[in-house]
Amino acid sequence: MATNNNNKYVAEFLGTLVLVLMGCGSAVLAGSNGTTGVGLLGISFAFGLSVVAMAYAIGHISGCHINPAITIGMVVLGRMKASESIGYIISQILGALAGAGILLLIASGKPGFDLGSTGLGQNGYGSASPQNYSLLSCFIAEVVFSTIFLLVIFGSTSTKNIHGGFAGLAIGLSLVLIHIVGIPVTGVSVNPARSIGPGIIVGGTATLQIWLFVVGPILGSIIAAIIWRYFVETTENLKA
Repeated sequence: MATNNNNKYVAEFLGTLVLVLMGCGSAVLAGSNGTTGVGLLGISFAFGLSVVAMAYAIGHISGCHINPAITIGMVVLGRMKASESIGYIISQILGALAGAGILLLIASGKPGFDLGSTGLGQNGYGSASPQNYSLLSCFIAEVVFSTIFLLVIFGSTSTKNIHGGFAGLAIGLSLVLIHIVGIPVTGVSVNPARSIGPGIIVGGTATLQIWLFVVGPILGSIIAAIIWRYFVETTENLKA
C-alpha cells in the first residue's frame, strides 16, 4: 500500500515526540536521581536508542528524519523534494513540542519540581551551557557534530551501502557517540526540533538561545551534503 504525505507527517510527529520525551526525559527524570541516576552515558544512550527504535518503527514510512537538519540535508543532497520538506519540518517541531509538553506533565508531578531550575533538558551556551562553554565553542561543536552525524546518515542510507539494513543502528550509535562527547558543551542538539520543543516551553534564556541550535545543525547538514556530494559519493563513484 502506498504511503501518502499525511502518513509521513504523522510518523515524523510521533518519532520526534518519542525522541524528545525519552532523550530529554532521561536527563530530567533519571539523569541525576541520586545513586540510581543514569548519568552522562545513560542520557547518551537514551537519545541514541530513541533514534534506533524509531528508525525501525517508522523508517519505512517517512525515512525517520525526526530532525529538520536531516530533512534539509536530504533536500540539499537531492534525495528529497523541497516542497515535501516543509510538512516534515512542521511535523517535527510540533512533535518536539508535544514530547516536551508530556515530559513537563510527568516531571511536574514530583514534589518540589521547578521548571526554571530543573528545566526540560534544553540546550544552552555560555552560562546556560552544562559546563559554561562559550558561545563560540558551542557553535563550533554543534556545526561539527551535526556534520559528522549527517555524514553517517548519508553513508548508512546510501543505495551503495550493502549494509543498509543496519542504518538505524549505525545512526543511533553515532548519536550516542556525539552525546558522550558533547553533553558537557551544549547538552547536544544537532537537531533544531529537539531544541525548539524544550526551549520554548522552558522560556527565558532557553528560548533566546534557540537560534544557535537551529543555525548550527542546519549549517552542519549543508556542509555534510556538500562534502558527500562533491568529495565522497561523487557521480564517478556511483558508476564504479
